[in-house]
Amino acid sequence: MKNILVTGALGQIGSELVMCLRDVYGSDQVIATDIRHVEDHPIVQSGPYEVLDVTDAHRMHELAKKYQVDTIMHLAALLSATAEAKPLLAWNLNMGGLVNALEVARELECQFFTPSSIGAFGPSTPKKQTGQETIQRPTTMYGVNKVAGELLCDYYFHKFGVDTRGVRFPGLISYVAPPGGGTTDYAVDIYYQAIQQRAYTCYIAEGTYMDMMYMPDALKAIIDLMEADPSRLRYRNAYNVTAMSFQPGDVAAAIRQYIPDFVMSYQVDPVRQAIAESWPDAIDATAAREDWGFTTEYDLSKMTEDMLAKLRSKLLQKVS
Repeated sequence: MKNILVTGALGQIGSELVMCLRDVYGSDQVIATDIRHVEDHPIVQSGPYEVLDVTDAHRMHELAKKYQVDTIMHLAALLSATAEAKPLLAWNLNMGGLVNALEVARELECQFFTPSSIGAFGPSTPKKQTGQETIQRPTTMYGVNKVAGELLCDYYFHKFGVDTRGVRFPGLISYVAPPGGGTTDYAVDIYYQAIQQRAYTCYIAEGTYMDMMYMPDALKAIIDLMEADPSRLRYRNAYNVTAMSFQPGDVAAAIRQYIPDFVMSYQVDPVRQAIAESWPDAIDATAAREDWGFTTEYDLSKMTEDMLAKLRSKLLQKVS
């Protein structure tokens, strides 16, 4: 990877991935794009930045040529809960943006990454140690988009030889980007509320297990996969990855190790609860470990310690 175009750069993953890529490959080699322009954002200030609506295929191609891009990391998408509220918009943005990015990758012979998700699974998928190859019948628009995206990336690899790669991310937890409309966002918001209010009302029911991963492990997984020997990649666009599986009460207990008076109550959101129940409790990442050496560093305890420390510092800076 020499010149990398990132779409959705101001989103949950992009907010940290762009800075990580700039540290590794150089600030001028990572071209960040998003539909918004936020003048004082670190990503806008630290390297090349362009406004891009990913449904505008001509503009995307124009930018990729301008910066002589050889790698595209396509992150722009509506997340699960937002997509369920606006399904037609989700289809047009998630699938229209993806096919535009794949076309640019085909035309300019770029390496290509886009994330899939555990949302690609559905109620009929085995819930425990969900396999790399298993039934995928999602019941959400987001899930439909992700399954179609995995297949479309496979098609561009087999039909056109585009070097497409991707992972099925679990819920991602980050202190950098605020919650952005995902079903697993409670596991981000709970840390904010623990520090600010010493209390949290959870929209996911007690006992609902979901796979999760701390963002530093997710960023490492992306870079490791993109740097991997292509001859070893059996699945390319849909590698299961995971770091931990927990339910809301586990997070609350971990937080109480540092904030003993923290209390959590429940007010279940039926839409997001239904989405959560349609996903696996814990997935099997054996193929990723075997094919490209996937590893993680953070468990729930270590992540909680780091999240609380980083968020305290972040919130303190905002006050001052």
